[in-house]
Amino acid sequence: MTQSAPLRQLTIIGTGLIGGSLGLALKKHKFRGRIIGCDQARVLSRAKGMGAIDQGVTDPIRAIAESDVVVLATPVGAIIDLIERLAPKLPAETLLTDVGSTKADVVSQAQKCFAETIARRFVGGHPMAGKENSGIEFASPDLFCDAVWFLTPMAGQKIKAGRIGEYVAWIRKIGANVELLDADAHDQLCAWISHVPQMISTALAATLVEEYGPNAALLESGGRALREMTRIAASPYSMWRDIALTNKQQISDALLKMEQQLAHIRENLDTRELEQAFEHAHKLRNSPRRHESTKKLNH
Repeated sequence: MTQSAPLRQLTIIGTGLIGGSLGLALKKHKFRGRIIGCDQARVLSRAKGMGAIDQGVTDPIRAIAESDVVVLATPVGAIIDLIERLAPKLPAETLLTDVGSTKADVVSQAQKCFAETIARRFVGGHPMAGKENSGIEFASPDLFCDAVWFLTPMAGQKIKAGRIGEYVAWIRKIGANVELLDADAHDQLCAWISHVPQMISTALAATLVEEYGPNAALLESGGRALREMTRIAASPYSMWRDIALTNKQQISDALLKMEQQLAHIRENLDTRELEQAFEHAHKLRNSPRRHESTKKLNH
């Protein structure tokens, strides 16, 4: 790996669950640089009190000054807007990255704003970690332990060199497993492993409310299976609005296939086709842990 100077300052724009957890994780693992947080004043006060940041700045332009790495940890729509707003103001050697749950639109915006300099100035990222609750009060320094952290580099981009290499090294230090894939492949994969599970949980919980009302003691009688399947239905719409908007086609295609599978099961509740569906589903337990389309970063 090409050596570069240690990171002196890192800015996290959006100090909620993910951004706050990143700050806490860096501090836990002895990051010696300064961490600047950018958010609303009340959120910054809480983040500083928890030890996630060293200083809070409400203006993004001021927050990025003199930082070696800037991490955009806002909803995807805001990430796209911030790339356009911040790109002209970023110091020439500063790396801009993000933690957005979709990548194609984010990377497209970065390509537009950075043009031929994108390879050294931007890399897309997405840690596969989170909770059904949002906000700095739910942040944890261990949120990324053993989680996959996707990076979506440009063709030929040197992930192990310079500022990017330093940042990637810190991702690994906080316990995440770095995997590389292109933006479109990321969005297709995440539609299946993250976005569709959320929509299924939401649909199930909404249907149960329609059937039994919001106050029925369903979880207690339903046991662990129902609790697990409806837990993430508590996720706020504000977290998912931009994901649905920026990955609409991939989510729609996946949901259609799910609808077809559910229809097949519904139509065959009294035939041997149901047994075959169960047997087919059991094969998933024997599949490799890592998706074949991803490429793990060599350590």
